[in-house]
Amino acid sequence: MPASQSRGRLGENSPACYPVAIWRLILDGEADGATNMAVDEAILSLVVKGASPPTLRFYAWSPPCLSLGRSQPLADVDRAACRAAGVDLVRRPTGGRAILHTDELTYSVALLQSDPRAEGGVLESYRRLSEGLLVGLRTLGVDADQATGHRGGAPRQAPVCFEVPSAYEIVVAGRKLVGSAQWRGRRGVLQHGSLPLRGDLGRIVDYLAFGDAEREQQRRAVRERATTLEEALGQVAPFEQVARALAEGFGRALRVTLVPGELSEQERTLAARLRRERYTASRWIDPA
Repeated sequence: MPASQSRGRLGENSPACYPVAIWRLILDGEADGATNMAVDEAILSLVVKGASPPTLRFYAWSPPCLSLGRSQPLADVDRAACRAAGVDLVRRPTGGRAILHTDELTYSVALLQSDPRAEGGVLESYRRLSEGLLVGLRTLGVDADQATGHRGGAPRQAPVCFEVPSAYEIVVAGRKLVGSAQWRGRRGVLQHGSLPLRGDLGRIVDYLAFGDAEREQQRRAVRERATTLEEALGQVAPFEQVARALAEGFGRALRVTLVPGELSEQERTLAARLRRERYTASRWIDPA
């Protein structure tokens, strides 16, 4: 079922409604899946402790990585196909369904639940934070909107994140462009998401546990219901250009001043421990 669109929602909470805030902006390079997830959690942990400022981070992935939502069964994955293709596997701290991270820009936002941009329920804070993406994409010239479709994500039996837009995810002509998820806990909020820059989004089904007929059906569904930035713009946009535009969007939509920075030594140390003890641990990858 195609998602309906919602023009005019931007501005329900205008930037003037927020107090001015200063966030750190981190522009990272590529890392493996376990490292990327460990860094996101380390930043959030230290934001909650008051040791790090609210942070907007952009990053990429190498090697390509299949990430599962926090509660998604490992049985959804064709692990042999991942190994044969050199595709990494990680479980996110956030919910949602599987994403193949390659040829993309990923963003993450870590801040306190008490921040007015994150107050309220998951859905409301999700909408507010996603407005930064919307403004940034429109800055690039993308005719993007927030979906008003499936609240709570894709149907439970669908293992692919990009098959169906959730409420307030970013769509172009009804096709999903940005897949995001949120985790709230310990007074903090982590929201991160995937913006495919280019490539065939149907590739993900090669690494999921489908029969041949179902695999082709799912491949067609993903291609029909999701899109890339290249398709939306009609040309390839470099990672750095997209990151700058999205940073501008977050600043304008959320009344945030972004100060370029790097991970602290404390964050690096915690991320290394989380990578070792959580994100590469078999009990995390396969909790069953």
